[in-house]
Amino acid sequence: MPEWEAPAKVNLDLRVGARDRNGLHPLRSIVQTVDWLDLLAIEVGDDDILRVEGADLPTDGDNLIWKAVSALDPPGRPALDIVLHKSIPVAAGLGGGSSDAAAVLAAMGDLFGINEADRFDAATRVGADVPFLLSGGTALMEGHGERISVLDALSGFALGLAVPPFPLATADVYARWDDLVRPVGPVVDGSRLPPGLRSHDELRNDLTPAAVSLRPELADWITDLAERWSRPVLMSGSGPACFAFFVDADEAAGAVEAVGEHRGVQAAALRPRGVDRAS
Repeated sequence: MPEWEAPAKVNLDLRVGARDRNGLHPLRSIVQTVDWLDLLAIEVGDDDILRVEGADLPTDGDNLIWKAVSALDPPGRPALDIVLHKSIPVAAGLGGGSSDAAAVLAAMGDLFGINEADRFDAATRVGADVPFLLSGGTALMEGHGERISVLDALSGFALGLAVPPFPLATADVYARWDDLVRPVGPVVDGSRLPPGLRSHDELRNDLTPAAVSLRPELADWITDLAERWSRPVLMSGSGPACFAFFVDADEAAGAVEAVGEHRGVQAAALRPRGVDRAS
């Protein structure tokens, strides 16, 4: 059964705009794939079936994997036997579900000879992070995730990632952000960033106030991590995953070992690509 790697993404910077006429929030985000991976195995089978190992997730049409299959759905598609090994925490702001969807699009593209343009078009209809995760690396993501501009690859640092022991639903965070009248997230200025990011002047995540409003304990988590790690801590996506910059993977590994109760921690190297066949 061929396996595909589905990496997590981190929103290093996330600016959110007011709802547009489609009821969606336009975004401008610097995004980076990292080496925290789900694995997806896929082959032609007798019936459409999805088995999930490592997480309690729906295996029916509510799963983004099947939404991705339906979005691409080549004529005469045979049944697919899919096994998903989850490692990336769910409802964490790390794009795990979107990456799994991107992985199945890439796998189907290979299985059925579907070109990259059609895969990308299907990805835009599945979710905002899915198009980026097809290619990954370092990019500027704009609009509703459909405008991807490749940026110079970042290097010279690793990320320490920690996921608090509670989930946050993306829709709930955006709704609270609207209720709070579109707040701006706390800023980390360029002088406190790795050299490769200082040209961006500052980083922030505009959804942080909304996430903290829904789960006030997140503020304590961010403060505690910043004190433990002696550096600024940011939130990824709609949260609650938190991250900070470290010199290398060894320093990040030492930092995440000190995290208390959590749903997942990772010392993550920067990954220069998105979903890909497992080697």
